[in-house]
Amino acid sequence: MGSRWGVNRTVGQIHALLFIAARPMHADEIVETLVVARSNVSNSLKELQSWGLVRVVHLLGDRRDHFEAQGDVWELFRTVVRERKAREFDPTAGVLRECLAHPDIALEPAASRQRIAQTLTLMETLSSWGDEMLRMPPETLMKIMKLGARIQALVRGKGE
Repeated sequence: MGSRWGVNRTVGQIHALLFIAARPMHADEIVETLVVARSNVSNSLKELQSWGLVRVVHLLGDRRDHFEAQGDVWELFRTVVRERKAREFDPTAGVLRECLAHPDIALEPAASRQRIAQTLTLMETLSSWGDEMLRMPPETLMKIMKLGARIQALVRGKGE
């Protein structure tokens, strides 16, 4: 799944392993389980930590760092959405704002300016919607998702 979301394969494998294992694991154990290079595991763990998807824990009597994934799927969802928004959406919206604010934008065809403005509006609307979703408790978000699915079915004519 991770590779389909644009995540390095090993990063996705390690996150899946830690999530499914539901217990802290040290890097050597991850290397042995996934049969990947130690350096690849180290780099992937650093990336997962930078996303806030994995954290270091220490076990009594063991000096090694152990790693665990967030166990709550809703918190995992929130973390991924928050990070994607910060890393992808917000910078893109910023660049679009800069383009529209630049004096040379007047030299571009009206259709180009309109497309940039429409893209910015879409990005800002999606970003705002994402912020609202992140503030909701999981139970409310699940109800909204189910309601949205029923509305889609009704609009498509399958609600009968």
